[in-house]
Amino acid sequence: MEEIIDRIESQGGVIRVSELKDEADYKRLLRAEQRGEVIRVKQGVYAEPSAMLNTMVDINRIVPNGVVCLHTAWMHYRLTTTVPPAFCVAVERKRKVRIPANPPINIYYWKSENLSFGITDSEVAGYNVRMTDLERSVCDAVKYRNKIGTDLCAEIIRSYANRKDCNYSKLQEYAAKLRVQTILNNYLEIAIG
Repeated sequence: MEEIIDRIESQGGVIRVSELKDEADYKRLLRAEQRGEVIRVKQGVYAEPSAMLNTMVDINRIVPNGVVCLHTAWMHYRLTTTVPPAFCVAVERKRKVRIPANPPINIYYWKSENLSFGITDSEVAGYNVRMTDLERSVCDAVKYRNKIGTDLCAEIIRSYANRKDCNYSKLQEYAAKLRVQTILNNYLEIAIG
């Protein structure tokens, strides 16, 4: 019985039904769910309760090919002290996504061309996730400034300007692609002084 739990633990606390060896493993998984040892995250994806309490879950298993972005990326890069109420994940605009009640995930639908740049593979809390890179995350703050508030946008840009690993040429390149270059430059003038 514990073999399935050990396997889930060895995989970071999350497992897909497609990763099971055979039907016997599937039945063990269902019994573990009935006993409360695992939680059904969504159809075909199960997790240990302790993994659900982790600061990051395996987003790629819950939203395959999703990109962690916005609030979650800003917190990851320490651009803000604001804790996101949910994981922020971007997917292609026309894609249909079903998300579970737990963990809380906000889905953002982006044009496919906006998912083609500024994306990196990162390891967060032991999970491999696709995430907007540092400069793209800053540009997204400018792009979404009216939704997130100008104070948060300014905080993100100030935090970025104070970092030693800034890449202003990449920042300008991304800002041009997202059509926020002029607004970004205005914020940078204020932040840098």
